[in-house]
Amino acid sequence: MESRPNFVMFIPDQLRFDAVGCFGNLRANTPHLDALAARGTRFTQAYGQHSVCSPSRISFLTGWYPHVRGHRSLGHLLQASEPNLLRTLKDSGYHVAHAGLRGDTFAHGITKSSTDRFGFAVQPRTLFHKSPYPPEHKFARAFYHGRRTAEGTVLDFDEAVVRTAEEWLGAGMPEPWLLYVPLMFPHPPFEVEEPWFSMHSRSDMTAPAPAATGEPRYMNAIRQRYGTDRLDASDWAEIAATYYGMVSRVDDQLGRVLHAVERTGLENDTAVFFFPDHGEYLGDYGLIEKWASGQHDCLLHNPLVAAVPGGREGNTAAALVELVDLVPTLLELAHVEPQYTQFGRSLVPLTVDGSLPHRDAAFSEGGFATHEEPLFENAGFPYDLKAAIQHEDPVSNGKVTTIRTERWTYCHRLYEADELYDRDADPQQLVNLASRPELAETVNQLRGQTLDWMLATADVLPWQPDRRFDTEGAIEARVEEPTGR
Repeated sequence: MESRPNFVMFIPDQLRFDAVGCFGNLRANTPHLDALAARGTRFTQAYGQHSVCSPSRISFLTGWYPHVRGHRSLGHLLQASEPNLLRTLKDSGYHVAHAGLRGDTFAHGITKSSTDRFGFAVQPRTLFHKSPYPPEHKFARAFYHGRRTAEGTVLDFDEAVVRTAEEWLGAGMPEPWLLYVPLMFPHPPFEVEEPWFSMHSRSDMTAPAPAATGEPRYMNAIRQRYGTDRLDASDWAEIAATYYGMVSRVDDQLGRVLHAVERTGLENDTAVFFFPDHGEYLGDYGLIEKWASGQHDCLLHNPLVAAVPGGREGNTAAALVELVDLVPTLLELAHVEPQYTQFGRSLVPLTVDGSLPHRDAAFSEGGFATHEEPLFENAGFPYDLKAAIQHEDPVSNGKVTTIRTERWTYCHRLYEADELYDRDADPQQLVNLASRPELAETVNQLRGQTLDWMLATADVLPWQPDRRFDTEGAIEARVEEPTGR
């Protein structure tokens, strides 16, 4: 078999495309990610398939869109009967190491069956700290905690994951290996210790995007229920600067994992993929956190970076790509043929020549049917208001599909009006153009393209047909000859 690279999959949670330096943010402090991009490929138009953790993660591990098997909620996780990239590589001879243990991806028992090792070599002492604000405080409802007071680096989930990865790499793992490193930061609550808390000047933060015209109903519902109008410009700047500090902590931890790879002497034989599951509103449109039917770029535009053996250094791929493309990409690099239908397209050619075409559209989706309301999650503080909106007004979280082309973003909502945005003239999606008569043909064409995509990806046929009979242990029966001829 040809030489197969090792893999590092480094996956922050809730990281915006525009919050890192290598994608053009001069206020960001992300030197390790910037250096990784300099020796690999930046994908400037990469899009996730869902704006919520579990559906997005399951999608990029299966190569399936969330609707294929109904993976649209936090409670419907990867099953034993469903494929996933980690198990596929394990079955093909990779030593698969999952640093940490998350509960938002694999159903019970599937983490173990998909990996050779998982969990913590170093146990975390905390996850997030308790909010210092009472529940109805404006900062409590903005998921803001502020400065962690502990001396030194807090041994939280992420720090334990990174120390585990460092320990496993230092002890040596059988080659070829895949190291899966899923973090929690910069997922809210917004809190971080020094030196990251004070790393970014509050005065350097840009103002969030204003409220949009023709917006879906959940946006105003969040603003009213959360009371985000109580937050002024300095409050949003405080939240953003803390978020940027969390991103810089993630970057520091990326650097530590990459240095640990270097110490093994395997840096040139290791492919590194950096990408989050989704983004964060961070004050845009007066919103915070995320929403299951939210389709804005701040939630779905993904800062994907890949540095692979044989790839071009300092490469930029400008074509539209999707996170489902990761499955065929890693399988091609590993010289593994897929054994099931998946909908990704390998990114390997783009890592050599970023000018190549790839997709003419990128798709995302979200939300629920109103009859699914009894299945919606219930949550305590600080997610209690979010859950309440969904139960009280299921239409606000109604199903939606979105297509992005080079020129347009078109959202088709099951219970609300269509949305159409000019990506060139209106990158923040502030003005909904869908009702303009002169753009009716554009809307119809994009709606038809979306319908074609839904039909083409609605389900999958297994490549191995089911056996028709149970023959093991069957009792032999004699078939009597018919009588009365």
